[in-house]
Amino acid sequence: MPHPAPRPSRPLLLSAALLLAAGCAAPAGGSADRVPPGAPPRELSAAELRAAAVTDADLGPGFTVTVIAPGHGETGPDGGREAADRPACQPLLDAVAPAAASGRAGASASAPPVPAVPYTETDLSVAQAADPAGSLYGALLGYRDDRAARLQEELEGLFGPCAEFVSTAPPPPAEKGRGVTRTGHRLSRNDTPTPEGADAATGFTLTNESGAVVLAQRAVLARVGPALVVFSTVGVGAEPAPAPDERVVRRQVAKLRAAQRG
Repeated sequence: MPHPAPRPSRPLLLSAALLLAAGCAAPAGGSADRVPPGAPPRELSAAELRAAAVTDADLGPGFTVTVIAPGHGETGPDGGREAADRPACQPLLDAVAPAAASGRAGASASAPPVPAVPYTETDLSVAQAADPAGSLYGALLGYRDDRAARLQEELEGLFGPCAEFVSTAPPPPAEKGRGVTRTGHRLSRNDTPTPEGADAATGFTLTNESGAVVLAQRAVLARVGPALVVFSTVGVGAEPAPAPDERVVRRQVAKLRAAQRG
């Protein structure tokens, strides 16, 4: 992830748990359960993936969902790709910040064989009126063929070799004279149930130790057919990163699955 920092205007992560009012989210499995068994989920176009993102109406009163430009607002389209010092760890950074990876000029010979860059992406933030300081960052990532499954399989194998690693990133265009940013990361697995309607789920916490204050990003990555859903929160310093709200994740998984079956 490209050096996350708390930003009220472009929230990358959440500094407090997102709380949903009881009963405001629809059951996750309803739409998928009506689909004939064996019908494969289809790849969505960019417009269809954007339409499959949860909205204010999906989550109920008091919630504001904002669709934001891909890339998390950190490096920007010309800010360069954050590169891991160990090629095996690169899919983790690309999955958390896939748009930044699209600026790569070409794949290294030592890069993982599965392309991590999605063919389409929709990013959004979810805020709750009762918790103005908190927001939940989400991303819907569309992949071709079986690449979503293969990418998640790669991520599942990273908890050993990528328990500790370092990444570097060039400065944003406006700060070209600053030099590269070097970031230390620690990766750990979180027990995460697979939401109803999803094919698999991986939970993890990834720290960012590039500055005086350590940021801890806690993420849930759910695979839904040929797409991935990523939701993340943040903890700053001694504040632990809360688990992404399961009800928001379930509602998003349900809506994406329904779109793939539609």
